[in-house]
Amino acid sequence: MGDSGKIARPMITHLTLKDFAVVSAAELAFGPGMTVVSGETGAGKSLLVDALMWLTGARADAGIVRHGADRAELAAEFRLHDAPAALAWLRENELDDEDGCQLRRVIRADGGSRAWINGRPATLGQLSELGGRLVEIHGQHEHQALLDRGQQLALLDAFGRHDPLLDRVRDLAQRWAAIDRELADIARAGDVGERVSWLQHQVDELSREDLQASAIDDLLSAHRRQANAAGLLQGCESALARLAGDEGLSLGRALHQVSAELARLSADEPRLAEVVALLESADIQLAEAGTGLERIRDDFDLDPDRLQQLDDRLTRLHELARKHRVPLEGLAARLDEQQAELETLSGATDRSERLARELAEADTLWRQAAANLSRARTAAATALGQAVASLMAELGMGGGIFSVQLDPMDSARPAAQGAERCEFLVSANPGQPPRALRKVASGGELARISLAIEVAALGLDAVPTMVFDEVDTGIGGAVAEVVGQKLRALGAERQVLCVTHLPQVAAQGHHHFQVSKAVAGDSTHSAVLPLDDKARIEELARMLGGVEITKEVRANARQMLSRAQAS
Repeated sequence: MGDSGKIARPMITHLTLKDFAVVSAAELAFGPGMTVVSGETGAGKSLLVDALMWLTGARADAGIVRHGADRAELAAEFRLHDAPAALAWLRENELDDEDGCQLRRVIRADGGSRAWINGRPATLGQLSELGGRLVEIHGQHEHQALLDRGQQLALLDAFGRHDPLLDRVRDLAQRWAAIDRELADIARAGDVGERVSWLQHQVDELSREDLQASAIDDLLSAHRRQANAAGLLQGCESALARLAGDEGLSLGRALHQVSAELARLSADEPRLAEVVALLESADIQLAEAGTGLERIRDDFDLDPDRLQQLDDRLTRLHELARKHRVPLEGLAARLDEQQAELETLSGATDRSERLARELAEADTLWRQAAANLSRARTAAATALGQAVASLMAELGMGGGIFSVQLDPMDSARPAAQGAERCEFLVSANPGQPPRALRKVASGGELARISLAIEVAALGLDAVPTMVFDEVDTGIGGAVAEVVGQKLRALGAERQVLCVTHLPQVAAQGHHHFQVSKAVAGDSTHSAVLPLDDKARIEELARMLGGVEITKEVRANARQMLSRAQAS
């Protein structure tokens, strides 16, 4: 029996249980839309809900391990096409695996447990963070996102479609915080006047010198030449004297004599001509060497004053290098560093005044944006309260009250979420004052109120899979059928898993699982089976007729299923 309307794509696709409570082994495939789970009292209908709780971060309890087994193993597979928040979290934590997600948890009989996300070890905190973005459980459990005030505010904003207003408030709050941090950094630096004076002295002192690498190299070279000028001049004079023959026969004359003698002999030995040519070339080079020596000698200037100047400058540079604890070639970089710091500190006062103006401007803009958001939230709170109260009446809580209370934030600092907090208040029965949703005692009422909220905000909740455990506790008849219809409508926008004992609710499911219990020897086993249309009629008949199932009961079940599936 098909469904003509739209149904949400599946989020949870598979759930595997092994040695979990009274289930020895089960592997379930989930489809889109609304899935119902039914079974006899005590069969373990809520085991699937419990398994999802453990898989999404509930603390380990050795009591869930099947008697006689060493450990319980749970695993679930998810598709993330409708879960951008979960996918973003996985990527941020480097646990992503394309657009799918696998959760696995092993709980030992001694109470210890281990968890994996996409095959990689994960902490319980990580499992809980991710689980809150995958599954939302409504019922008699502490694992309920709607009880968190932050989640309530997020749902109100989603209901009112406040994203543009909220983005503006968030951006301005972040801008205010960034400016405030910069001002705090300036304040921590304290009075910078003394530091500025010291830096200015250092910069002035270093700036008086030419600190470029080429200038320092030229200085060192010039200092070496001046310091050794006397020795260099004496060496050049001595070499020129020997070339000129002042201390005996000159090298040039001796070379000329040798060349002339060999030239005469070359008539008898032609090969000597080559030697003579080489000697003549050497004679020319010797003359050029003498000329070069004379030029170098004439360039030398024994200037004690020049040497003293170079020595004084080099001494100053060495003293600066020792003072700043850098080599000579590091002085230019030190000057750049100190100039940069001086510029920064010199502008600190001006920057502080400018930032103070910007902070005041950001605060004003945030308050304006927050006021706009507050007005929108007030209107949305009224509309959501009326819609949920109306649905509560349809769900068997006539006269009940639901309201959204907005409380101003105490902090004077601009907050990313706006200027108020949110609290869902509810009174399920006439005459009772509204109380915080998280303080509602009755699990069945809480589940139905949660259903009313989700239906009122149909398709706006960010969590893609919703689980309702015993949402129909304490109701029956026409109200039960309405509950089922609301769950089915919710299944058009989100994947819904509902544990129920009422046929009116079970008939509305797009899919149906039956949990059955059997005793074998001293042990009890539960099995979870998917039902086709024929089996669904039998299960609905059992839920309608109890022990004795007549033709009339089956006919009633068939009619109930047909009517529900055609809606």
